[in-house]
Amino acid sequence: MAISFYSLGAAEEVTGSKHVLEINGKPLLIDCGAFQGTRAEADRKNREFDFAAEKLETVILTHAHYDHCGLLPVLTKKGFKGNIYATPATRDIANLIMMDSAHIQARDAEYLRKQAKKKGEKFTWQPLFNEADVVKAADQMVSISYNRPMYIASGVKLEFFDAGHILGSSFAQLEIQDEGKEVRVLFTGDLGRKSKPIIRNPSTDIEPPDYIVLESTYGNRLHEHVREALDELAAIVQRIEDKRGKLIIPSFAIERTQELIYYFHLLVDDGRISEIPIYVDSPMATNATSIFQVHPECYDESIHQAFLDHHKNPFGFNALSFVTSVDESKALNKEKGPMIIISADGMCEFGRVVHHLANNISNPNNTVLLVGYMAQNTLGRRLMNREPEVKIMGDWMKVKASIENINAFSAHADYEETLEWLKAIDTSRLKKIFLVHGEPDSQAFLQNYLKENGFPEIEIVKYGATYDLS
Repeated sequence: MAISFYSLGAAEEVTGSKHVLEINGKPLLIDCGAFQGTRAEADRKNREFDFAAEKLETVILTHAHYDHCGLLPVLTKKGFKGNIYATPATRDIANLIMMDSAHIQARDAEYLRKQAKKKGEKFTWQPLFNEADVVKAADQMVSISYNRPMYIASGVKLEFFDAGHILGSSFAQLEIQDEGKEVRVLFTGDLGRKSKPIIRNPSTDIEPPDYIVLESTYGNRLHEHVREALDELAAIVQRIEDKRGKLIIPSFAIERTQELIYYFHLLVDDGRISEIPIYVDSPMATNATSIFQVHPECYDESIHQAFLDHHKNPFGFNALSFVTSVDESKALNKEKGPMIIISADGMCEFGRVVHHLANNISNPNNTVLLVGYMAQNTLGRRLMNREPEVKIMGDWMKVKASIENINAFSAHADYEETLEWLKAIDTSRLKKIFLVHGEPDSQAFLQNYLKENGFPEIEIVKYGATYDLS
């Protein structure tokens, strides 16, 4: 039995997750994500994706974030005709994210075409994929629920376990049987956290793996406790109310937005903040919230009971408005505070949040709250670094608004939570852990930390390097 593993993305970096497990010469792909970051670099890396798609046996999708599912339409466009396995919620959210990306690319192409025409230049840029490519990828998706093992190839059994990261996220465990031997490889996708609202804790009831491919996004950081974060969030809202300013929150449309809505709901119900207007300015977040409402199988017990016993909707209350049209979005910039605007994209590189930042970042009465990971060289990272002046849509702007950062809302485990999860699962057969999805300093810290705490065989995965798992 010959088993090997290599990565074509998320190797010594955070985005672009693509991991290949080759079994007796036949490749399986775990995730097919897009690179994220600055526009030019991300576009270049995504166009460099070159894989013999027609030879691929199957694809396994751990969850629906863009850096895990975003290049699936490119894969099918290149000739992949097999199944794409995912949980039901992941299938629905991935379809939404891929189609949104196709729409954005089409709009970008039209804008660039007009700009080239004005300048008398030749237009060459083309979208990576279109809506028809997304439909094709969606047609190849096969849903498998948590804890329902299924053979997906000869001698290869797949089982999904709840990763506790976003709605529908999963650990993918592959059990390979051949010539009387058995090898289990566990891909964590993105490892979630205990006690997050809405979704369940990361599963620990997993058959003991021989190898773990483990994410390390927050491998050198510790998150604040959610109680402290809620205190901080309430204080930020109070300051906005006192100054009659605006609170701008760049947020990914999936999970983080729904969590923030839930937390604001809690703070209003507890009388800790006033019922000031809250706007979710992201069509995708609006659609994603609808998907949340039709997947109660993913809820933790408290949310599930709120729906069943009290018919409460944790994703909506009186102060909340969903903004869909561009005109409504523009109108928010003319409105006076206090108000809260939650808008995509989470790293401040794309979408409507860029316009909100451009209109509000130079006003000292306003606050920008960063609540997630910010990749290197993005506007979000520059704001997180408290740079006094930033470039937005080609113009340099002075940062006079307050910049706040709350890591407790992160959906990724920190290094202590990662160790706690590893110690909670059965590692009696474990031979090695492979670290992916992290910047070099984060991975180096986590490697040493895990070695010091009982896991001596830790390897940081290099892009394109092959690792023997036989």
